[in-house]
Amino acid sequence: MKKNLLSILAMVFTLIACAQPQPRAEYPRPQFERQDWVNLNGQWSYTFDFVGSGLERKLYESKGFDGKITVPFCPESKLSGVEHKDFINHIWYQRSITMPQAWAGRNVKLNFGAVYYNSEVYIDGKLAGRHFGGSTSFAIDVTKFISDGKPHSLVVHAYSDTRTAKQPAGKQNMRYEPFECMYTRTTGIWQTVWMEPVAKDALERTQVTTDIDQKFIMVQPKFYAQTKGSFTVTVKDGDKVVATQTVPAHDGTSVVLPIKNPKLWSPSSPFLYDVVYEVKDREGKITDVVNSYVGMRKIHVEGNKVYLNNQPFYQRLVLDQGFYPDGIWTAPSDAALKRDIELSMAAGFNGARLHQKVFEERFHYWADKLGYITWGEAPSWGMNANDPEVARNFLSEWSEEIIRDRNHPSIVTWTPMNEEWWPDRVQYPRFVCDLYDMTKALDPTRPVCTVSGGVNIKSDIWSTHNYEQDPKKLKDIIYNGERWFQTPCDVQDIPRLNVGFNRAKDNNLFDFPTYDKADMPYILDEFGGIKWVKGQDTQTGNSQQSWGYGEPPHSLEEFYARLEGQVDGLMSIAENVWGYCYTQLTDVEQEQNGIYFYDRTSKFDMNRIKAIFSKRPASSKE
Repeated sequence: MKKNLLSILAMVFTLIACAQPQPRAEYPRPQFERQDWVNLNGQWSYTFDFVGSGLERKLYESKGFDGKITVPFCPESKLSGVEHKDFINHIWYQRSITMPQAWAGRNVKLNFGAVYYNSEVYIDGKLAGRHFGGSTSFAIDVTKFISDGKPHSLVVHAYSDTRTAKQPAGKQNMRYEPFECMYTRTTGIWQTVWMEPVAKDALERTQVTTDIDQKFIMVQPKFYAQTKGSFTVTVKDGDKVVATQTVPAHDGTSVVLPIKNPKLWSPSSPFLYDVVYEVKDREGKITDVVNSYVGMRKIHVEGNKVYLNNQPFYQRLVLDQGFYPDGIWTAPSDAALKRDIELSMAAGFNGARLHQKVFEERFHYWADKLGYITWGEAPSWGMNANDPEVARNFLSEWSEEIIRDRNHPSIVTWTPMNEEWWPDRVQYPRFVCDLYDMTKALDPTRPVCTVSGGVNIKSDIWSTHNYEQDPKKLKDIIYNGERWFQTPCDVQDIPRLNVGFNRAKDNNLFDFPTYDKADMPYILDEFGGIKWVKGQDTQTGNSQQSWGYGEPPHSLEEFYARLEGQVDGLMSIAENVWGYCYTQLTDVEQEQNGIYFYDRTSKFDMNRIKAIFSKRPASSKE
């Protein structure tokens, strides 16, 4: 009787679980979308492997673990159902997968949005593939493992150690508890997992370049296999076809599509052309169809200004760290990604520096749709940038990020590293130069700010960080040229590296370059960080658990005056400082200096906030 009751209860719980809406059910790659796919998000089984003995215990052969976790949310998060906050060096996931019968005759790709940090994928105990790096997407061909259409056990092993200084960790805390500007960690699967069938000669990816001066779109395809088939690109404005071209389906082909009277993409008019890619075999049968879009725009540097579509464009950016109270690195919903952009625009910003995190592709999709410029960044904190092994790890993952995201018009700058202030004379300059050169080779269409607010070797933009709270002092420091060596905070107690130097004082010892105001655009890409918590004006909110930059204001009016004074000071020297990035969009855990609270509710009178951040130089053609 007891056994039967337990069986009934188990069945009930299973039915309840199945009745729950699938988390993050939307297609994760909207700029390269196929109609036929299966979302694997939802409940998986899992087990922790704290000492790394899982391989010896053959956990890859598992048919199911004791724990239950909701993918794609990391085990540290509330939405995962686990909420384990301590360090997790190894975690194993398991679920059953089956190839739909309708997919017979095609290859099956198992796709991962991102798994932090390294991962191994097994099917029925056999290694199907590996991926190195925690922020970029990857796909594994699993056709030979599941083509029989039967259920198969999929096991994913993710392993990470943020305290080795060998891997980029971003704002993941390397202490047990979060402190200052370091937050809760993310381990394992943290973006959507899905399967889709592709023909053997299907399109793997494209590189899209737009030229607004010569009025054309160029598409360079890469295929999984090259045959005697054809490749067709069709560009549409709504239902109207504005250009189409058919070429042989070969790698290295350049499909050039002239666009008469092109409609340009900009924040004020974020127009997107629909694009359809078709692959046909030698008999003319369609074997692959991919839906995409493209925004025609140009971003370039000229003198000390940044230009968008050949007009001077002043960037009013906000620092967006992409953390969520319930999902940590993973947004709870697609709507939450869109809302963050809308909240930023409602505060008067025209874009964001996406800080110390590779944002998921759905975020870039909404930025493209809404007309919101961004800087693409990697989670570079936590790694020893003087270490050749680290450089090797970082360069390969950074290249994957560029290749994945370079077709998004909203991304206007690449800035791979943040605040590197402990370089050596040999490896660090080599690393930075390689990073710059590789970025420009993979994407020559955007400027590169190689190290935001740190020691630069080679860059298209010079940026610094300064959290001076007094508006007049901030303006004077920037205008008088002392800006080059300003840094935001004392990070000497962060247990990351055993190397370092007095940044401002000793920089000259390394013969690293400084730049004159006219050489390139100078952007103050971190400032502000003004702390405000509930009750701060009555002292009930000045908890030691909260953190911000400098002495906090004692009243809301003092806050508004300080904020507006800082922005007005920057506007008065805008010809020398061509843009800024305010810290930050939302509070993040104990760091409480956001324009919004961590739950995205408003802290301030948003009309006043928008009036301040909407100020721009007269010479900007935004």
